[in-house]
Amino acid sequence: MRPFRLGVIAGEASGDALALRFLAALRERLGERPIELCGVGDHGLPEAGLKSLFPQADIAVMGFGPVIARLPLLLRRMEDAARGIAAFEPDLLLTIDSPDFCLRVAKKVRARAPSIPIVHWVCPSVWAWRSGRARRMAPHVDRILALLPFEPAALARLHGPETVYVGHPLMERLAEMRPDAGEQCRRDDTERPTILILPGSRRSEIHHLMPVFGEAVAKVAAATPGARFVLPAVQRLQPMIDEAVARWPVAPEIVTGEAAKLAAFRGARAALAASGTVTLELALSQVPTVAAYRGANWEAFLARRLVKLPSVILPNLILGRSIVPEFIQEEATPDALSSHLLAAMAEGGKRQGQLDGFAEVETIMRSAGPSPAANAVEAALALLPGGRGG
Repeated sequence: MRPFRLGVIAGEASGDALALRFLAALRERLGERPIELCGVGDHGLPEAGLKSLFPQADIAVMGFGPVIARLPLLLRRMEDAARGIAAFEPDLLLTIDSPDFCLRVAKKVRARAPSIPIVHWVCPSVWAWRSGRARRMAPHVDRILALLPFEPAALARLHGPETVYVGHPLMERLAEMRPDAGEQCRRDDTERPTILILPGSRRSEIHHLMPVFGEAVAKVAAATPGARFVLPAVQRLQPMIDEAVARWPVAPEIVTGEAAKLAAFRGARAALAASGTVTLELALSQVPTVAAYRGANWEAFLARRLVKLPSVILPNLILGRSIVPEFIQEEATPDALSSHLLAAMAEGGKRQGQLDGFAEVETIMRSAGPSPAANAVEAALALLPGGRGG
């Protein structure tokens, strides 16, 4: 039985996690047929059999400055990845997220070996900014596997590659995100509510949001003396968060680790959060939220000109209407954030409107079925002769 050859390009830990899910679903789909792996990855992929072409750390960089500093190496690694994949001659190439690197590799592979089917998992946010990327991807990406239900229509509108909504990995974790009876009692407590504070996972977000979040927390604490504030921190950023919190009038409880974060979500009555994927996590956890974004002035200048969306909040985009209040740049004031957070905490129309909207979000996102990884495998294998893995 000829092994199924899978090429994988994953540029960071989140991509490795998706690759491992894909591999597990592929093994189940192919049964006894062996699988050979080649490409780029870490965090469990080498143990799963991946022959990495070079260390993933060479390409795992974020931010304009670090990318420029490492640009010669990045360009060389793009060529190394394309050459290695073409020589491996896989039945399928799966590139995952990290679009600036992965999609350039895909283009080089297509030029070297046009017959290799190429699938990219996690749709780049071309629907939000740099929409011209969609059309440029079409010649060298055969199919995009989307995490969000509105992305296939957006890519079709932008003349991008064929895009299939396979579902979001968060949908597999709903049981971990929903409260049990005891946690629901804590969530229902209006006199001693637990409030989540989520200032983001990037240094720039924390730098710009922590001062205004601290003032908003103080106002909410004055209005609700029994409130408990919990801040789930990314461990690598905890020193920066500790330093910022030291200047707050009311100190939150800082927790680290995924288990502590999920426990805080299950007992929370409301949340104050940086805009980003966490707003979708909160929606699926049924936690009414106030979202904010603050960045440097030059970032705001570029965003206003490049981002052509009525909202940057994922639950709002999924529904096509605004249910999560969002405050951008100078609109994100302590008064605005605290007043809307108090409304989200209180029983009434504002809170119930969010909860009803979150139920709609869940229904829409369930439309792909229970297993995003299994859906991704089926959508990828459908590109192969007979749609059966070659």
